[in-house]
Amino acid sequence: MKVVITAQGPGLDSPVDSRFGRARHFVLVDTDSGEFTGHDNAQNLNAPQGAGIQAAQAVARLGAEAVLTGHVGPKAFAVLKAANIVVYTGASGTVREAIDGFKSGKLQAAQTADVEGHWS
Repeated sequence: MKVVITAQGPGLDSPVDSRFGRARHFVLVDTDSGEFTGHDNAQNLNAPQGAGIQAAQAVARLGAEAVLTGHVGPKAFAVLKAANIVVYTGASGTVREAIDGFKSGKLQAAQTADVEGHWS
């Protein structure tokens, strides 16, 4: 399964970024093979608006089937849901730890956004 984790850096030992739309990086991990790639999200870090929507569209283009993040706003959640991408909130620690938590069932799929738009 292809999973995107919001992160402060591009690797497995990078800390999870609690923000979805304004995360510094997205780490795309294939949970079957363990292969991963880091993707910069710089264009959305300082966007005056629309960061969550644009980030969700970028994640969909990466072919992700799930997102692991700390928090996600309503517009990003709607775009991800429309793209059939399952969102898991409450991720913390490193990217590697978030993947381990996902694989062991410690993270629960979100049913809705857990913060308001423009949350920082």
